[in-house]
Amino acid sequence: MGKRIIVTGGGTGIGRAIAARLAPQATELVLVGRRASVLEQAAQELERGPDTGLAVRTAPCDLSDPAAVTVLAEQLRQGPTVDVLVANAGGNRGHAVGGGLAEVAEGWRADFDANVLTAVLLTEGLREHLTRPGGRVVAISSIAALRGSGSYGAAKAALNAWVLSLATSLAPDGITVNAVAPGFVPETPFWQARVAADPEVYRSRVAATPAGRAGTPAEVAAAVAHLASEEAGWTTGQILQVNGGALLGRG
Repeated sequence: MGKRIIVTGGGTGIGRAIAARLAPQATELVLVGRRASVLEQAAQELERGPDTGLAVRTAPCDLSDPAAVTVLAEQLRQGPTVDVLVANAGGNRGHAVGGGLAEVAEGWRADFDANVLTAVLLTEGLREHLTRPGGRVVAISSIAALRGSGSYGAAKAALNAWVLSLATSLAPDGITVNAVAPGFVPETPFWQARVAADPEVYRSRVAATPAGRAGTPAEVAAAVAHLASEEAGWTTGQILQVNGGALLGRG
């Protein structure tokens, strides 16, 4: 029987790759993000794919806005229980903010909102509507959580802590909660502008990766697919690093 799967930030980059990878398992696939046009384009491409029985639904929403998420969660709870929730929405919002302390606070709050609240609010809104047993929650973290990277890294570290806490509380219900933490994946909006502005970024990141190459969205999606599968039922509270060896042996 097909699953009901929700992917946030599902219109582009890693989220789009995750949606494509999970599509063969789904009866209904819900793409959530801020930009309706981007979501619609992704949905049309997925519906033209080989999974002709797939229903792709789009749900434009600012996932850092509690009122907006309340409305979305109420709508999603009208359908079957959610088998897989991938909390992928995020981004580096604070790196360009300078100036005084007010601007510093603005940047840090922006990264926390974009990377933590976008995962926490929707998951909490759907918490009682996750399939029991067998539900899967997968958050997309980053190597930056253990590498620094200012407010963005701090936000991803907070996301990791939330994953560990939620995994403990939902394990008795047979629901797993994990995170995938990618390293350098340049084929994403997160990196494309920076690499275009300074090609040295690409060279230096690859040079710091023992595998000798950048990662791909499809490789991150493959890790998510495993954690979302039935075979991963005894894997919970884990931070899976997918980084070509750029960071070894730490969760």
